[in-house]
Amino acid sequence: MASTPDNVSMALFCDFENVALGVRDAQYEKFDIKPVLERLLLKGNIVVKKAYCDWERYKGFKSSMHEANFELIEIPHLRQSGKNSADIRLVVDALDLCYTKSHVNTFVIISGDSDFSPLVSKLRENAKQVIGVGVKQSTSDLLVANCDEFIFYDDLVRAAPASKGSRPKRPEAPAEAEAAPAADSQAPAPEDAPALKDVAVAMAVDTFDALLSERGESGKIWASTLKQAIKRRKPDFSETYYGFKAFGNLLEEAQARGQLALGRDEKSGTYVFRPEPVEPAPKPVRRRRNVRTSRRSTGG
Repeated sequence: MASTPDNVSMALFCDFENVALGVRDAQYEKFDIKPVLERLLLKGNIVVKKAYCDWERYKGFKSSMHEANFELIEIPHLRQSGKNSADIRLVVDALDLCYTKSHVNTFVIISGDSDFSPLVSKLRENAKQVIGVGVKQSTSDLLVANCDEFIFYDDLVRAAPASKGSRPKRPEAPAEAEAAPAADSQAPAPEDAPALKDVAVAMAVDTFDALLSERGESGKIWASTLKQAIKRRKPDFSETYYGFKAFGNLLEEAQARGQLALGRDEKSGTYVFRPEPVEPAPKPVRRRRNVRTSRRSTGG
């Protein structure tokens, strides 16, 4: 049975030192986990996040990884065992999860280290899909070949969407309004409504484009699939906050702006597709008038 985003449950295992050093050597800005998570959330739900490292040596990354809800596994960097301590702990935890949590059907190994190739093979032997994530120049070809799919960090940061769909900060409610129903707090102030609608439309278009890119398709995406993908990327998403009564109204706004197009299937409901580009109307051709100059003939 083919996996759909609804039934994909992912476990992420990050060999943090490997990928952080790879990012540094490739001369990118310091490692950012956000584009990795945004790409993976298009595939399904993430149920486990673990990152292995000597966190005393990488204190500057701890807050961002905590914000992303990673469990930080402390691996002291001992001279005798070196970085292999993190490798061993990661392998043990991944295999334990493989054998004890059958609902987890996809494993993501964030590393470029070829030492994880046997782990990848064992996971696939147990009918698990394995996705690798790493920096191109520091990733082993053997690891890439063993995975079902490999995502290069380089591609994620290069193709980072211009619009992140970030939610504007809500203005604080006055004290007398604190007892108002929760539903009322969802409604934006009238002066904020146009800007909020712009943000929501941009978020829908960005997620639609990302889904097409992820699936390698140029066809349609079901409206329900699009909304689920938005909520996986942004769990607190609610179209009512952005000034729309329903998600369908948001899509209609995007269609009115010419950014998305909608279709209807009697059995399955609404789907979204990319609108055909509108060719500019040909400019009218102005005929040039032939101006004849008459010369007067002078009599002799």
